[in-house]
Amino acid sequence: MSMHKTLAMKLLEGKKVTYEVLEYSTSFRDAQEVAAALDIPAGQVFKTLVVLRPSPAKPMLVMVPADRQLDLKKLAKAVKAKKLKMATYHEAERLTGLQVGGISALALLNRGFAIFLDESAKALDHVIISAGQRGLQIKLAVSDLVTVTKARFVDAVSE
Repeated sequence: MSMHKTLAMKLLEGKKVTYEVLEYSTSFRDAQEVAAALDIPAGQVFKTLVVLRPSPAKPMLVMVPADRQLDLKKLAKAVKAKKLKMATYHEAERLTGLQVGGISALALLNRGFAIFLDESAKALDHVIISAGQRGLQIKLAVSDLVTVTKARFVDAVSE
C-alpha cells in the first residue's frame, strides 16, 4: 500500500531518523483505542495534548501515555505557570491545523509551541506518537524524539 508521507515523516527522513509507520482505523481518535488496535501497551503510545497558558504565552504540546491523565496542576507547577487549561477539540484543531487524533509535535516544529514529554518515556526505548494524521502512528526512539522536538521532560500525569 502506498501512503503519502506526512510532514512528520518527511521531517524525520530529512534528519536521517529511523522510524516505523503503524496504520490503524481512522475512526479511532482515542489513544487507548489506537494502542488496543495496534496491540501495543497503552503506556508506550503517547497522545499529544494541547494545553493553553494565559495570553500572550504560546500554547504547549504535552505528550503523555495513552493510559494516563494529564494533571494540569502538576504541569503548571513544573512549567511555573499560574493557571493552565486543556484546549477544547475545536481550539486544538484551530491552533494546530491538525485533526484531534492526528496532532503531532513532529508536524508542529517551528510553530512556537513549547513541547513537553512525560518523564515515563525515559523508561522506554521507543514510543509511538501520531504521524500528524489520523490513522497513522510513528514508532521512534525516545532519544530521537527528544533530539528532534527539543521536548523537555516533565512529571505531569496523575498518579
